[in-house]
Amino acid sequence: MFDTSAAFTASSDVETTFDTSAAFTAPSHNITSPSGLEPCLGGELRLQAIWVDEKVCVGCRYCAHVATNTFLMDQDTGKCRAIRQDGDSTMVINEAIDTCPVDCIHWISFEELIEKKKEEIARAAY
Repeated sequence: MFDTSAAFTASSDVETTFDTSAAFTAPSHNITSPSGLEPCLGGELRLQAIWVDEKVCVGCRYCAHVATNTFLMDQDTGKCRAIRQDGDSTMVINEAIDTCPVDCIHWISFEELIEKKKEEIARAAY
């Protein structure tokens, strides 16, 4: 009979050490605006960000069903919102864009995304 307990035990013969100091060092760059090459994109280097025009969105939920890690329906407004830039692959996000019946999902530059977020915050403050 096969002993399955061996699959769940680690061998003590192998000693692994990691250099943890590398986690606290990073090269310094004088970046003034996002370039699309930020690590927050989950390793997939994108030059553009995804943005949903919530004024145009009709709340059909197609995009949220296709790209489940990128889009979320806002419970308060009933509109779609991009919650993660690195949630799904570019191919899946493009499929979600193609399913939108009102064409409210767009690829935009990170600079434009920052401006649109500022406008959104200002609009919500009134």
